[in-house]
Amino acid sequence: MSMGFASPRLLRLLSNLLVVLALLLTAKPAPASRPGACALPLPKLYELVSPAVVSISSAAMNPYDSEHPISRRSGSGVVVDPSGLILTNAHVVRRQPVVTVTLDDGTTLPARLVGSDTIFDIAFIQVTPRAPLPSARLGDSDALHVGDEVVAIGNPFGLDQTLTRGIVSAVNRILPGATWSLKEPLIQTDAAINPGNSGGPLVDLCGSVVGLTTAILPDAQGIGFAIPASLVKSVTKDLLENGHVVRPWVGIQGALVAQPLRDLLRAPMPEGLLVEVVEPESPAALAGIHGGDLDLVVGGQPFLIGGDVVTAIDGVPVGAPDVLASALAGLRVGGRVTMSIARGGEVRDLEVGVIERPSQHADDPENPLDLPVSPAMRSPAATSRNAAGTRLAPRGRYAF
Repeated sequence: MSMGFASPRLLRLLSNLLVVLALLLTAKPAPASRPGACALPLPKLYELVSPAVVSISSAAMNPYDSEHPISRRSGSGVVVDPSGLILTNAHVVRRQPVVTVTLDDGTTLPARLVGSDTIFDIAFIQVTPRAPLPSARLGDSDALHVGDEVVAIGNPFGLDQTLTRGIVSAVNRILPGATWSLKEPLIQTDAAINPGNSGGPLVDLCGSVVGLTTAILPDAQGIGFAIPASLVKSVTKDLLENGHVVRPWVGIQGALVAQPLRDLLRAPMPEGLLVEVVEPESPAALAGIHGGDLDLVVGGQPFLIGGDVVTAIDGVPVGAPDVLASALAGLRVGGRVTMSIARGGEVRDLEVGVIERPSQHADDPENPLDLPVSPAMRSPAATSRNAAGTRLAPRGRYAF
């Protein structure tokens, strides 16, 4: 076979690999914006980053809506590679066949979707510029501390290139209601963020992009959220090569067996994960794992009881949140896992296959994340962070 010519698919793959390599090389941990590290004056910071910030417009047609047949969205983005690779929110461009980008110099270009993930609300789109574009670099969001100064640059309400200033109000903030495997540790900031800012950069005082603005809490003042740059980096390879994030899946939803539940039932229940739902046709269903069939509310928290209890995974007891989190983090697509299942006073071992998590309807919310967030965010109990900085909520649900 001649090696003189490469297929278009191979060329695209090689191009994506080069982009991933470039992002990894240019995304060296930037100096954290600690006192004395670096503190660019805001005008200099704006001059440095704003040329890489773009405005994004997208449109789709719904033939079943006679009153509003065309839906439009607008947001922001940031160029992360001079070739025209742009980072933004998935909800700005997802399922939108027409996407256009307006550069800092006013040039408007069509864009194509390279990859998106609606769970983490991250997307890459590509434009083809006539010349290399100004680009921003991804910084080290793990180095952020509460109180660090940050700025947001974007296009709120269509007002091009707007800079707002604030601080990091919290790190590892978890939106309530998310299950373990779908949790996203967000940066909370009081920098003003409005509809249209979605997908724009949150920048530290060194000029590095440490977050991607994604959500606000409109019923409050000064509560906005950004996706950490570290999370963006962790999914970049999947998004550029596969167009989506590859997640392992066995088809189980459940919660750790809580002491109040044991006390209420006054019956011996083994420690472990109470299986509440088993997805139809999933590996767990094919292995014979059973979900619950009785709805029960204990202390305001609902449970589906009557199902199996997973007491161990590959021989490791999983009654504690950190142990269970470690076991679930070890799942790999294409592998197999042995689950110890307690049922009817007996424990049996079942071998379960691990496949790629299929796309689910709940992954694609109808409303973008820069619309109202659940009021439960106001509760301090909505967030948990241990010494290791884990994003596991001990009383949260698990879906894997």
